[in-house]
Amino acid sequence: MAASLPSHAARGRRAPIADINVTPLVDVMLVLLIIFMVTAPLMTAGVPVNLPNSRAKALEQDKQPVQLSIEANGLIHLGDEEVSEATLPDRLQHLAATGIGGQPPQVYLRADRSLDYGRVARLLGELAHAGLTRVALVSVEGGASPR
Repeated sequence: MAASLPSHAARGRRAPIADINVTPLVDVMLVLLIIFMVTAPLMTAGVPVNLPNSRAKALEQDKQPVQLSIEANGLIHLGDEEVSEATLPDRLQHLAATGIGGQPPQVYLRADRSLDYGRVARLLGELAHAGLTRVALVSVEGGASPR
């Protein structure tokens, strides 16, 4: 029976632990999370940098965006020119065909806040039907809407 008893040398040693210690992993992940939370706003806002001069020419940019406005009384303006609802689809088709490199121009849609949603949605539908899908709705920054 003496052979089955553990020896004095084996009694003092511990068996290796097979569990993973996740505490250092959690610590590292929290530090990385804090770093990304601090640096992410800097990446979107940008940092003002004094850039060096260059002899390279400026890159050619797309045409200026087309301004499409609709007033509270329903008058539609394409740029500075007033356009009737009857001629608007043809004008939009022509505008889409004159894009640079096969890309239709960007359209800025300015709609009066008093217009109903259906009227603006019909205008957006006309733009999409003409192939003008790069549309941005223009609004005033920081203004609270009246109730």
